[in-house]
Amino acid sequence: MKKIEAYIKPHKLSDVTMALQKVEGLRGMSVLAARGFGCREGSGKQCLKIDDLMDFSDHTKIEIFCNDDLTEELVSVIDRIAKTGLRGDGKIYVSDVEKAFKIGKGAIDNRQEKGE
Repeated sequence: MKKIEAYIKPHKLSDVTMALQKVEGLRGMSVLAARGFGCREGSGKQCLKIDDLMDFSDHTKIEIFCNDDLTEELVSVIDRIAKTGLRGDGKIYVSDVEKAFKIGKGAIDNRQEKGE
């Protein structure tokens, strides 16, 4: 199982959501408002100065937990649809999920692994 975390521009959320809903096997996603800052790699400038503490950009964070075999397709859809071509389009992170538990059941949620 994988966790996909994507930080995208807020105005791209509906386009990304509509495209992701077409991916067979996607069971759901979470969306959160996010604020942050970043520097371009290789810019050579210091990323954070005292003056910049209040200069955060608005982003939308999408979290998806999925089977390993869906990861590449979901990342590809997000990358293609969320792209504006402008600086600060966002980032996508993928990480392994060791276990998932259903609250109140006290058991590991194996539905993803079984394809249910």
